[in-house]
Amino acid sequence: MREGMAKVLDGSASGERTPGPEGGVPGCGESSKRVRAGEYVQIHSIILKPGERAPQVPEDTQRVPLELRLKGYLDHDAGLGDEVTIRTVLGRKVKGRLVAVNPPYPHSFARPTPELLHVGEELWRLLGTRDANRGEEP
Repeated sequence: MREGMAKVLDGSASGERTPGPEGGVPGCGESSKRVRAGEYVQIHSIILKPGERAPQVPEDTQRVPLELRLKGYLDHDAGLGDEVTIRTVLGRKVKGRLVAVNPPYPHSFARPTPELLHVGEELWRLLGTRDANRGEEP
């Protein structure tokens, strides 16, 4: 199972854009060593280290960290592996290590379509019923 986790983190299991031989991100144009603010990305962080988990958790589960993988929009330019802050589609700001650019969904139907990622936010703005950036009523 840990081997599978390594494949997810480096993107080899899902075809995510990961660092090339020069450390850049394939498909990001001239600035291939940096990921631009506003790009849809995935972060990773360790929530609880082994041994920090609740005592009622099974022993084999206690031996591995509790990990977070989350997708959202990058707040500032960064490189893969950098500690970054993202804004989720619900407006939460979360910090973690940048592991993928334009990450696919695990169901493997297709990669996210960048043009469609903002449709929900735009619809809420047009309807004027809530703040699309924070998911709250105005």
